[in-house]
Amino acid sequence: MKSRKTIFAVLTIASIILIGTIIFLLWLIPAIGLVNIHPFLPKLGFIAVIVLLAMLFLGTGILTYGIISGKEIAFAQRLRGIVMKMLYPIIVMIGGIFKISKEEINGAFADLNNQLVMSKQRKMSIDRLLVLLPHCIQYDECKVKITGDIHNCAQCGKCEIKNLDALSKRYNLQISVATGGGLAKKLIKEKRPEAVVAVACEKELAMGLKEIYPLPVIAIPNERPYGYCINTTVDVAAVEKAILHFIK
Repeated sequence: MKSRKTIFAVLTIASIILIGTIIFLLWLIPAIGLVNIHPFLPKLGFIAVIVLLAMLFLGTGILTYGIISGKEIAFAQRLRGIVMKMLYPIIVMIGGIFKISKEEINGAFADLNNQLVMSKQRKMSIDRLLVLLPHCIQYDECKVKITGDIHNCAQCGKCEIKNLDALSKRYNLQISVATGGGLAKKLIKEKRPEAVVAVACEKELAMGLKEIYPLPVIAIPNERPYGYCINTTVDVAAVEKAILHFIK
């Protein structure tokens, strides 16, 4: 996980350098013509560019330090927004150039999101927290329908639903099973939680994080011993740790 975070930090720095270069060129080209309007205008524009670049590199420095050190990150929520809205597409593009898989980038993206979310203490009543699970975590030959109610679990122990159901009962917690990203978004819209603990593959987590921002989400990638979308599993202890981060 540490190396994955380092890769994301390097790609973040590369993205900021690219953005900074574009901003500088956007200033340089018009500045040649601005001098004809007033000799001071290029200097004023240059100062504005320097301030903007300084803010970008300062934010990148704080973010990179937090990624590598694992320590609390200042302005975590704002930095999370910048990564979600501006840097992520550029990071994916640069990662593609260097043959870094999108799955690895999405996993690092989820790790960074979790670090930013967990760097700030958010405590709420248990009924304001929602845990979302993918349907593929249920044993594929099971005939019991749990998408409506996880408590319908037959308790056979062939998948982690039994342990997650026990977690739900222990904390009197909302745990919902979604058959896809569309249903997950619908559940969030209906239940209006203050925070979410989400389990899914890296791709689905990355898409969901961007779509429901600024809602705080701890994203936990599933484990896929049989491949995607069938008999997946999850570290139940990691799910419980995420729950305990949010509840009073």
